[in-house]
Amino acid sequence: MQKNENHNGLRIILGVTGGIAAYKSLDLVRQLRERGAEVQVVMTQSAKTFISPSAFQAVSGRRVRDDLWDEAAEAAMGHIELARWADLVLIAPATANVMGSLAVGLAGDLLTTLVLAAQVPVILAPAMNQAMWANQAVQQNRTLLEGRGIRFLGPAEGEQACGDQGLGRMVEPTDIVQAVFEAPIQVASQSLKGLTTVITAGPTREPIDPVRYITNRSSGKMGFALAAAAQQAGAHVILVSGPVSIDTPPGVDKIEVETAEEMYEAVHLRVKEADLFIACAAVSDYRPVTEANEKLKRKETTLSLELVRSPDTLASVAKLDNGPFTVGFAAETQNVTKNARAKLIKKRLDMIAANRVGPDCGFDQETNSLKVFWKDGDIELEQASKPVIARRLVQLIAECYRSVPSKRSASQDV
Repeated sequence: MQKNENHNGLRIILGVTGGIAAYKSLDLVRQLRERGAEVQVVMTQSAKTFISPSAFQAVSGRRVRDDLWDEAAEAAMGHIELARWADLVLIAPATANVMGSLAVGLAGDLLTTLVLAAQVPVILAPAMNQAMWANQAVQQNRTLLEGRGIRFLGPAEGEQACGDQGLGRMVEPTDIVQAVFEAPIQVASQSLKGLTTVITAGPTREPIDPVRYITNRSSGKMGFALAAAAQQAGAHVILVSGPVSIDTPPGVDKIEVETAEEMYEAVHLRVKEADLFIACAAVSDYRPVTEANEKLKRKETTLSLELVRSPDTLASVAKLDNGPFTVGFAAETQNVTKNARAKLIKKRLDMIAANRVGPDCGFDQETNSLKVFWKDGDIELEQASKPVIARRLVQLIAECYRSVPSKRSASQDV
């Protein structure tokens, strides 16, 4: 599979906050534009103490935005439109103040408002005194933001403007540009634009009696993260979810189901219109043959339940004529690679994402790692928060989808 090296048209909001490193951001704008990106600079009021907006306007070719209450722009809800315009929000330099504001969800100026309103990847390049960076509060904010999927570049170590030595320098513009365009976590610039994607998530519940059921430990977090990532990449997302306690990502159509049979029916009702199908749900392999009408009483020493196989939604979708590009998941406790490859072949999938699960990994965790396999290759997505892993996987799916001539992508020019 060849990586797409055409980055022309990437729309970047560059947030510049109040630090001496703000002068480096001029070169950052220049290098981003050389790579074909459109750059909209958004400055905080304190940033203007260090560098003039006119300088950024000269190198970006766009009027600098610095005021949430700009009457000319806000007459048409300008900050919302600007948030929708962007493929990426990059803040360089990022001060301790902006990190703290984002950590607690404040929207006190245009830049923090844009970050809260934007449904795209966010990257911070911190710059501050080494003692500030080491402060416990700042590190807690960093951990919190990383857990939400925000990516950090740096800081770098070296001599600082105040004369101190240590971690706190902003990463050099060349390294930031390389990370934006060439690192494994690539910006999904509307890579699924115009495609309909059906995603399953969460567990299923197979009733035993009116109060008991068979289920599993799936939280649904990975499936919901994939739905959010696919929507951010431009897809129309239909999320078929088992019982979970997670808010539906903005812009995603959700269908709630409970049993494996209900999930099978809901998927097949919508999958004929889909270009992609991602089966992330942990569907019960077996269900009770019958459901008791009343609560079963504890009378005998043992209780036997007769189980029957549940319908295999993933395999049935993969067999459809002119069906969608089909991605399965394999949650394994051992032999992850062997079992995943076998499932890929047996079920005739286009791609499979596998991970090890157990008491300390996989289910009910905030992070994940995946081994992804397809016909002509494989890749490992290293441990990261589930939103980050989801964005990586969506980008990989988009690349593979467009490289498979037998699928619907062959007849589409999206």
